[in-house]
Amino acid sequence: MIKSDSIKSFDLKGRMFSCSVQGKQTSFQLVDEFGSGMPYAGLAYEVVDFEGLQYSGFLDSTGVGRVKNHCAGSIAVTMMTPYKDAKDYYYDLITREHYPLEITELQVRAENTRYFNKDGSRTVQKPALSNATDEYYQIEVRHLVKHVSHLPPKVPRHFPLDVGPRRLMWPRGEFGVCLAPDRHTVLEVRPLRALRPMLSTDPAFCALNLYQLALMATLSYCPFGQEPDEQPVTTPTVSFPLEPSVGNWFGDRLATFKENWQVNPEQTEPYYPLYEDVPYSRRLEIVPFDPELYPANNPLLGPDQENPANLHFLDDTKEGAEGTDTQAFVSHNDEVVVIAVRGTSAGADFLRDADALQVPFEEGEGKVHRGFYEAAKVAAAFVSRYLDKFHAGQKILICGHSLGGAIALILSQMLCKRPEGYDVLLYTYGAPRAGDATFVSAAQSLVHHRTVNHNDPIPSVPATWMNTKSPVYGTGAVLTFSNVPVGLSVFALGLTNLTGEPYQHHGTLRHFMPVELGLGGVSHLLWAPACDTVIQHAVSSAALGQNNGLPARDSFLRQLIDMAHHFMVDSYIPNCWAALRRYKEALENRTSRVSSREFDFVDQAFKQISGQLRTQFIEMATLPDKKVQAQASARTLLIREHNRVDVTRTRLNSMRFEVPTQADVYGHFAQQPEQLTDSLERWLAHSKNTRAEPLAMAPQEAEVRVDMASLDDPLRDHVIGACYTGDILDLG
Repeated sequence: MIKSDSIKSFDLKGRMFSCSVQGKQTSFQLVDEFGSGMPYAGLAYEVVDFEGLQYSGFLDSTGVGRVKNHCAGSIAVTMMTPYKDAKDYYYDLITREHYPLEITELQVRAENTRYFNKDGSRTVQKPALSNATDEYYQIEVRHLVKHVSHLPPKVPRHFPLDVGPRRLMWPRGEFGVCLAPDRHTVLEVRPLRALRPMLSTDPAFCALNLYQLALMATLSYCPFGQEPDEQPVTTPTVSFPLEPSVGNWFGDRLATFKENWQVNPEQTEPYYPLYEDVPYSRRLEIVPFDPELYPANNPLLGPDQENPANLHFLDDTKEGAEGTDTQAFVSHNDEVVVIAVRGTSAGADFLRDADALQVPFEEGEGKVHRGFYEAAKVAAAFVSRYLDKFHAGQKILICGHSLGGAIALILSQMLCKRPEGYDVLLYTYGAPRAGDATFVSAAQSLVHHRTVNHNDPIPSVPATWMNTKSPVYGTGAVLTFSNVPVGLSVFALGLTNLTGEPYQHHGTLRHFMPVELGLGGVSHLLWAPACDTVIQHAVSSAALGQNNGLPARDSFLRQLIDMAHHFMVDSYIPNCWAALRRYKEALENRTSRVSSREFDFVDQAFKQISGQLRTQFIEMATLPDKKVQAQASARTLLIREHNRVDVTRTRLNSMRFEVPTQADVYGHFAQQPEQLTDSLERWLAHSKNTRAEPLAMAPQEAEVRVDMASLDDPLRDHVIGACYTGDILDLG
């Protein structure tokens, strides 16, 4: 009800009216998309009539408000009561030091309603109204409040209010919902919900994070997409219309509950993340831009002005020697801070020409790649500014592909060394080595899940010869294997690690290896092989033709140019998606991720490789004595690799008996079954995620046919300068 002392009368210049014509009665009702007014019961509202009289009241238990005895003409309704509950998540957003949010009680109520349509689309059927004179409109929270820069963009409505002559009749103020007098109006308030990519905070590896963070790492290649794209921004608002772009992802589409699937302009095949439906304030945030509300947004600050683009996005891709060719984005919610670092945008020879000299890691122990370190310093300064503003104890998830993975590793260790005690979890894809053994050892506490795709050459560099100021190339050999089944026939082993490498890998390896089973059968293994035969073969051919410890440039570049297995859109994303589906299938069927057919096929191949290693070791004893030292080194390498092949076979065998758990697949969401079920239902609604895909499914059991007829064939004589099947080349 409206109290008499809550009525005031002013003209448009703020002067008191001498009298006013009253007698009109108008009512309105706030409802959710299910037609219920209960979510808005008890909310305070404010009303101004056409003559400037002000009214206030509270919605009843059905969400109805009534304005009695108001002046003739339209009335404008607002609901601007700030949220003032006990200290909770909303209170923290309202009172935070940087970019405090003008959250109203109405916003909190709307965040706790749900969509009628699960895809978030607006209702299309007009509900039955009590009287013929009743009106029905669809509105959003932003129509009833003053400060809207932190709210999502408007979406199309089937029953809009702010069109036609009535809106033009209202002369007072720039916000508020204008209602016709002497009528009852139903206002359906769009829920304030958002989609956010599901990201597990559990440090243990999970297939969900493998796939989700592969998408985020690829998104880092996109621009931020803000308009206007200038510094400083001189307009009162900004938007993010470019698709795909980082700003559009988090500031537009997900904020308005629209599923995104494209993380790169070259992507044509849809890959949807698993999304969770969350209250809007718990999305991954793009901070508001309002020069009147936030002093840091004032365009008079010039290059020091803050806006979403320079807060969330690092672009150090300046031409010439000034830039480090580093690009990254960061966003956060109450649970996680997500940081994604972009890989190289240059040609295939970036690693060959990069400055691979090792320099001391100033924040800790060991030495790191100088070029990667310089880029990591730029990224660290950017990330630290963001964390200083918005980190409040969340887990920090960092991901990166290629060069971005190496930068992400160094960046992660820099953050771990900070006194703030950041909790960091790292996923990388196709990352080169970034530091020496001391650095890697000192960073053992950093949880790093490192993924390599089959023949990707980049994880095999920088090698010993990449330390450009001191070329060191250990005595070694290049070996290929004869008569290995077609699915594994690409193996070529570079035995070059006898004396220890200046660069070493950090993290727990997971190697994606497609398996061609013959007769049209295709599947994959996602595993951690122990032998160089699998994990180091990709660039071994670059060692051929080496000159003064460095591979011949032409040979190396030809190999890197053929990098199909290195690219995210064509390789890593599809393979991570296939791995997630395979994990999910094994979980649901309570089976291993390695079928008997796969085990038999791959194990036979490794038996054959092991036999050839033994044969080669024996034949080494018959070589001329003129290179005794080289022979001894090569024999040592052969023994080591033979033992590692046996360890790899043991690991493969153990995988046959491992059934994945819910946590192996979904991380900490295994403890949230209701939310997980809802997210999976949304993901499985896309036909791509349910259709038959051989690479993503366990193969049908069938007789394994492996051609072993020539297993005992003698290896051919070695020819200097060429790599024949079965040859081992002495490079010492």
